[in-house]
Amino acid sequence: MKTKIAAWLLCCAVAGTVCAADDLAKLAGEVRATEIAFSKTLADRDVNAFRAMIAPDVIWLANKPLRGPDEVVANWQRFFDAPRAPFSWSPELVEVQEGGRLALSTGPVTNADGKRIGTYTSIWRREPGGRWRIIFDRGCPVCDCEAQTPPAPATQ
Repeated sequence: MKTKIAAWLLCCAVAGTVCAADDLAKLAGEVRATEIAFSKTLADRDVNAFRAMIAPDVIWLANKPLRGPDEVVANWQRFFDAPRAPFSWSPELVEVQEGGRLALSTGPVTNADGKRIGTYTSIWRREPGGRWRIIFDRGCPVCDCEAQTPPAPATQ
């Protein structure tokens, strides 16, 4: 009898792990789709849709930290006012935290001609009702690694 109970518990544990992995994969798909839709707001010149995807307590790491959607939109308005989107971005990697409430999305930023000019990293929070909203964002210029000279080793 103890063997049957142990086997049953093991099956439940394995099934729970598989279900949890499936759930995280499903959530990662949601975040990926949300990030793509977020990028599309710039392509579509839709600043209102852009704003709606930003959490009220967002921290956007630009030249100086921007706090809240008002500061982010004020900083980004020039990109929406241009005749065409000056850049775009797309998720390369999406990871969802156990529990399914927070997620990270990162990938390339390309200029209007398709040349990679940077990398973005966004942190998303799943709101009540299942909607994902951005809570942290950071963009970095592309690294010219060949131009970087490694530091000389320390001598003693």
